[in-house]
Amino acid sequence: MIRAFALALQLLTRLPVPSSSRPPQPEELGLSVLFFPVVGLLVGALLAGLHAALWLVDPGVLAALVLAAWVLLTGGLHLDGLADTADAWIGGRGDRDRTLAIMKDPRSGPIAIVAIVLVLLAKFAALQALLAGDARVLLLLAPVLGRAVILLLLITTPYIRPDGLGAPYANHLPRLSCSLLVLLIAVATVAFLEWQGGVLLAALGVGFIGWRHGLMARLGGMTGDTLGAACELAETIALLTPVLLAE
Repeated sequence: MIRAFALALQLLTRLPVPSSSRPPQPEELGLSVLFFPVVGLLVGALLAGLHAALWLVDPGVLAALVLAAWVLLTGGLHLDGLADTADAWIGGRGDRDRTLAIMKDPRSGPIAIVAIVLVLLAKFAALQALLAGDARVLLLLAPVLGRAVILLLLITTPYIRPDGLGAPYANHLPRLSCSLLVLLIAVATVAFLEWQGGVLLAALGVGFIGWRHGLMARLGGMTGDTLGAACELAETIALLTPVLLAE
């Protein structure tokens, strides 16, 4: 289990992790999926700690610092997936093969840049509003919910690149345990946020259904890039929903 957690930490963050001379086995990679939300909780705890340490700082400045720390902790991994997905979705013009080919292109076009800017802008605006008060619970939950959506996609949606980096994760994950973990996260969200948690879960549910439908219609499944995009969008919804409810 420690090995699986280390693999999840190594994949999803830029935190220092002791390396092993033994290459990971597909079963270990699949098991590491269980720890994706745990890694999200660790990221959230670090962000909440930053909020607690700098709570006297102007909310706008603090929002910028928290967002920068968020991106640095994850190495922009999911933002990269969002950029590739946005490029491919627009450039693919509805064609499956063209969409998949664009996703493999390491270059980023203007649509990718626009997508990243819009998501970061939405996160910054939400953080600025939230950090005017006590946002520690939401900072804890948002990265967890983003990675819970990754789990939900992995257990419900085919992975369409047999030789892709995400194939062992998708093919060897413990589906029942992942399903129970997603349920536990949903219960915890309602327990912490009460009725707002229910509304947030509903918003995430609608977003998930729409995203999965789009993936199945265009690609017949998912790729690693679309998982990263889903995480970024879910985190954005998790931050924006409480702000909109407060208005």
